[in-house]
Amino acid sequence: MESKTVNINRNSVTVFRILLSLIFIVASINHLFNIEKVISKINQARLKELAHIFGNPEFSVVASGVVMLIAGIALMIGFKTKYAALILALVLLPITITTQVGQMSTIGPLFKNVAIFGGLIFFIMNNFNNHKTIKA
Repeated sequence: MESKTVNINRNSVTVFRILLSLIFIVASINHLFNIEKVISKINQARLKELAHIFGNPEFSVVASGVVMLIAGIALMIGFKTKYAALILALVLLPITITTQVGQMSTIGPLFKNVAIFGGLIFFIMNNFNNHKTIKA
């Protein structure tokens, strides 16, 4: 496969990283301060049984809230960006499967999460700490 160099404006990557992180920070606040509402949403989902694989839903909601907050802040400030994005993707995957897959009423949020995965994959696959260009 031919290697190409793609120039990317560093400021655009920073803006992208910050904006992408905000959804996780906001979601973490919801998980930590509206635990019962999040659990209720899980219990209404078609694949709610999958949520119980991870144990007590209250523990899972709080744990995911803490992880999203820490990794979201790390992503926002550009600290260990690749790892923060990977952690967020690993948290987002079971949330997406549990609450949005298999329900027509959540088709919009499902594809929102697909787009978010795309953003996270961008930061997982690229290292912006030492590079001004990306090999594509």
